[in-house]
Amino acid sequence: MGKLKIYLVDDHQMLIDGLKALLDGEAHISIVGESNLPKQAVKEIAEYNPDIVLTDINMPEMDGIELTKIVKKQNPNTKIIALSMFGERETISDMLKAGVNGYILKNTGKQELLSAIDKVANGGSFFSDEVNAEMMKVSNISESKEITLSSREIEVIELIAKEYTNAKIAETLFISERTVETHRKNIFRKTDTKGVLGLLKYCVDKRIIKPLK
Repeated sequence: MGKLKIYLVDDHQMLIDGLKALLDGEAHISIVGESNLPKQAVKEIAEYNPDIVLTDINMPEMDGIELTKIVKKQNPNTKIIALSMFGERETISDMLKAGVNGYILKNTGKQELLSAIDKVANGGSFFSDEVNAEMMKVSNISESKEITLSSREIEVIELIAKEYTNAKIAETLFISERTVETHRKNIFRKTDTKGVLGLLKYCVDKRIIKPLK
């Protein structure tokens, strides 16, 4: 097996230099690129196709959430590990939705960093203890909320799962397209999902609709 190709993104060069110092000498790791400019990083990541990207989240030009979304789209096999000073619930949630594979805090030590890299490289996920604690809080809050969907809303979800357009849903249910759009907005709000894939996964997991074939 060849060396793991790592790309570093952070708007502070000191942080990049610190990461390089921590990873220097690790025989199975190769730093293939680095950038303080996220937009430049996106272009180079597409070219270098690294195994793992270590990225800051709070950057002025483009945040780590947007960078993760772009990289996941252009390099589906590249894994992302987020680096942050913060363990904020909203940031963690947004990074998870973007497709991040790991999330560690910048005060982590070398051993935890290496553990995160190795676990993510082998197809797993890795989250710092502080991040896991925040994720558990979010999970407990979500589980405590009871979601009630009307029979009409469930019908709309089932037709969304069949990839029906709003016009086709309206025709099938004998309602207006505006009513369909209202139902969709209410459904996304109630389920706290942002897109169709997230909505359908939520509904399958909650057994609101049958698993997609």
